[in-house]
Formats: sequence, C-alpha cells, structure tokens
Amino acid sequence: MSWWLLHVDMDQFIAAVEIRRRPELRGVPVVVGGSGDPQQARQVVATASYEARAFGVHSGMPLRAAYRKCPEAVFLPSDPAAYEAASAEVMDALRSFPVVVEVWGWDECFVGASTDDPEQLAAELRAAVLDRTGLTCSIGIGDNKVRAKLATGFAKPGPDQRAGDGGTFRLTQANWAEVMHHRPVRDLWGIGARMSQNLNELGLHTVADLAAADLETLRQRFGPKMGTWYLALGRGLGDTDVTDVPREPVSRSHEVTYPEDLTDPAEIQDKVRQLAEELTREVVAEGRWIQRVHVKVRFITFFTPIKSRKLPAPTQDPSVVADAALTVLAKFELRRPVRLLGVRAEFAPPPD
Repeated sequence: MSWWLLHVDMDQFIAAVEIRRRPELRGVPVVVGGSGDPQQARQVVATASYEARAFGVHSGMPLRAAYRKCPEAVFLPSDPAAYEAASAEVMDALRSFPVVVEVWGWDECFVGASTDDPEQLAAELRAAVLDRTGLTCSIGIGDNKVRAKLATGFAKPGPDQRAGDGGTFRLTQANWAEVMHHRPVRDLWGIGARMSQNLNELGLHTVADLAAADLETLRQRFGPKMGTWYLALGRGLGDTDVTDVPREPVSRSHEVTYPEDLTDPAEIQDKVRQLAEELTREVVAEGRWIQRVHVKVRFITFFTPIKSRKLPAPTQDPSVVADAALTVLAKFELRRPVRLLGVRAEFAPPPD
C-alpha cells in the first residue's frame, strides 16, 4: 500500500454550523461575523454561506459592505465555542479510521493514510463526517501536503453549487504539469499578492515559469531558505509527514478594532499598555515566558505595519512587556487616525 496525504476542508464551516442548529436557514444567504448587526461599525464577515457568496460577500469584508451587497441575508453573531465543539466532532469522526489526523484549524486538517484506493478512503471519510455531524467537506488527495492542499481547491463546490456538492480531487507528480503549469504563481499555496508581484518582476508569471527558474536568482532575491522553497513550490514538492501531536503555540496576540478612530497619542499609548499587560498576565498564567514583543497598528487607510523588539531576557513581568511594547510603538509615525491596535507576545523556552 502507498502513503497518501488527504487534505480535509469543511464547506462554509462557520455558516454550516449555524445552519445546522437553524435548519430553516438552509438555502438562504447567511453571513456570520461580529455581533451580527450589519449597522454597527468596525465589524467584519467571518464567513458567508455559498448563497451569500453568490452576491459577492466574502470573509474579511465589513458587515456594512456585506449588507449593501446582500440586504436579504440573515446576519448572525460569531459563536466561537460552538465552532470549537463542532470542529472536535469532525476530528473525532476522522480519527475513527486507521489514519493519522493533523489538525490545522477549526475547519481543516491533513490525514495521512496507507491505502491502495485514496478516492475510496476520501469518500468514506466524507460520508462519516456527514453522518456523525451533518456537515460536509471536500478532500484533496496528494502525494505530499502541498499537492493535497492545492487539490482541495479543485474539489470544492463550484460557484453555482451548494455545500456538499464538492467531492475529491487528486493532484500528484503525474498530473502536476497538466493541472498547474499554466496557472499564475498566485494560485500556489503560500504565495500572496505581494510575493506574486515580486516573482512577476523576475519574469516568473506562471507555475511553469517558477518550476524552471534559476535557483541562484531566487536565492539572491529571497534568501537561501525562501528561494529554495519557492523553487520547490513551483515544482509541487512538499512535506509528506503527518503527526497527531498537537502543535505547540509559539505566540499569542490580542488586538482590538475601536468603534471610533484614535487620534490622541497618549490614549494610543494607554491602549497599547493595557493590551500588553492583559496579554502577559494571560500567557504567564499558562506558565509561558516572553522573549519578543510585536506591535500592530492599523491606520484609517487600512495600512497595517507591524514592528517588534526582542527583550534583553525572557520575562513574565507585565510591566517589562508593556514598556517594550511602548518602545516599539514609538517607532511608528502616528500622523493618521488609528482604527486597530494589536500586541503579540512571542514565547521563549522556559528557563532552567
């Protein structure tokens, strides 16, 4: 039997959980996010049902914009506890099979399995999830994680379909060139708009271009590690290991989008200090130490720079972390109103 990687991705997960407990919403445009009130400012869409997506509603969009696009939609508040519980149901259903399940979030995971028929296994996994949870998923099959993840995109329901209309898709070395070579580099996992532009500047527009790129050119532009990674990505190479050991968190962050823009520097400093102290107390209660502090500022223009500072030594002192956060904040030019502030603590190994 061969070793296969399956990427399981739940369909419209958050919306699906809400529809599961409100069956009368099935087939109706549903938008979930914030307090569920599209008239309140500074709230964004967490997810939208496929019916709402047909109107142009998507994750990350302000609720007010979603309402303008689809005023007939049902708007619901986010309920993280319900999504966490539903995710556990899904993962338990998958673990009932002789496979290894590596959880990546509420709505996705990698499954590693030895099988001669990965499509049959995928069909059985999808049926088990539906039977036990009432939720649907799509599954990408690959000979590594990169190809399995990308395959899920081809398995997802189409624009005129509903949740559950998707299925499975296999992407391996055998059909990599046929399926991917003509596609833009932006379609690769992990390449965003900025990196796509950087690659385009090197004359690398398609996946085929990247697969044939000169390694030294990529290393000079992006560094030895990332340059090598981008070349491998263009060729569809990736990790084949799957582990069911939970990943140890490396950081924690708190951020707040304020109802009204902040313009007073003293008030901004007070908010950052408060965020840093609250975050430190929270992670210290879990026995963690902090070695680096990051500060995030989103201005009214949505420009969102992030700056950081490494501490002289790991600490659990809220005042030390707060002072470091304010030192980082001083690096920003606060000439425009601020709509969001965030502080992230990067963890250090516990001292001996």
